[in-house]
Amino acid sequence: MKAKLAIAPIAWSNDDLPELGGDTPLETCLRESRAAGFSGVETGGKFPKTIAALRDELTAHDLQLASGWYSGTVLDAPDDLSQEKDKVAGQLALFSALGAACLAYGETAGTIQNRREAPLNTRRRLSEDEIRVYGRRLTRFAEHCADAGVPLAFHHHMGTAIESEHDVDLLMQHTGEAVGLLYDAGHLAFAGGDVLRVIEKHGSRIVHVHAKDVRLPVIDSLDRGRDSFLDAVLAGAFTVPGDGSLDFGAIVRRIADTGYEGWFVVEAEQDPAKAPPAEYAVKGYEALSRALTGAGYTIEGHAA
Repeated sequence: MKAKLAIAPIAWSNDDLPELGGDTPLETCLRESRAAGFSGVETGGKFPKTIAALRDELTAHDLQLASGWYSGTVLDAPDDLSQEKDKVAGQLALFSALGAACLAYGETAGTIQNRREAPLNTRRRLSEDEIRVYGRRLTRFAEHCADAGVPLAFHHHMGTAIESEHDVDLLMQHTGEAVGLLYDAGHLAFAGGDVLRVIEKHGSRIVHVHAKDVRLPVIDSLDRGRDSFLDAVLAGAFTVPGDGSLDFGAIVRRIADTGYEGWFVVEAEQDPAKAPPAEYAVKGYEALSRALTGAGYTIEGHAA
C-alpha cells in the first residue's frame, strides 16, 4: 500500500489567531516543510489563489498540493446551492488544475471554532431530522465538486455542527457516497469519540487523513462552559503525532485495514513560540513515518 505525507501550514501561521505566526512568510513554511521530509502541503491564508502563482510556489519547493480547507455553508444555503457553487468555483478550479486529492470541507454555518468569546459547549447542534435534510443537500454539493474533478472530504471539527462521533455517524448515514470522510483522530478525541471505532464504522468512506495528536491532560482541564476552541488551542490541546496522547501506530494500522491509500497530513495548530514549527514538523514526520511503515505502507516522495 502507498501513502504520501503532507503538512498543513497552521503550525507556522494560524488564520484564526493571527498573533500565532502572523508575520511568518509563506516561504519559510514551504522550505521547512520540505526540509522535514514532506512531499505535499495543504493550503492556508497566505497561499496564492491563482493557478500559475501557486504552481510556481510549489514547484520551487518540490511540493505537491494535497488539499486545503474550504469554509462551507451548505447547512444554511438556499436549496438550489447556487451561491455555494459560485463561492467554491475558484477553489475547485485551482485544486483541479494542481491535482489536489480533495476539498477539505468544513461546515462553518454557525461555527464557533473562530470565536474566542464562545465557550465550547455553545456550539451548534443538529437533530437527526436536520442532519437528514443537510445530508441530502451536502450530497448534491459533493456531486458538484466531483464533477469539477475535486472530491469532497468532510472534515468533522470541534466547534461546528458536525463535531461528535454521533454527528459523524448520522452524517455518514444520511449522505451519499460522493461525501467522503476526512478522518481526524485529534478532533474526534477532543470531542470524546472513539478514534478506532469510527474507522471501523466508516473506513470505506475515508478519502483523506489528518494526523493530529492531542494532549488529553490539557483537554481534560478545560472548562467547556467557559473556554473556547481557540482557548484550547492556546493552552496546547493539539500537537503532532508522537508528542501527544494518541497511539498513531494503532490508528494507522486500523486505517490500513480499510485499504486506504493517499495523503496523511500532519496538522496541529500550536503556538509557534512554544512549539517551533520546523522542529515539530520533523517530529511529526518521523513519528508518522514509523507508524506508516509499521502498518505496511510504502511512503512516496521522501525528501532526498
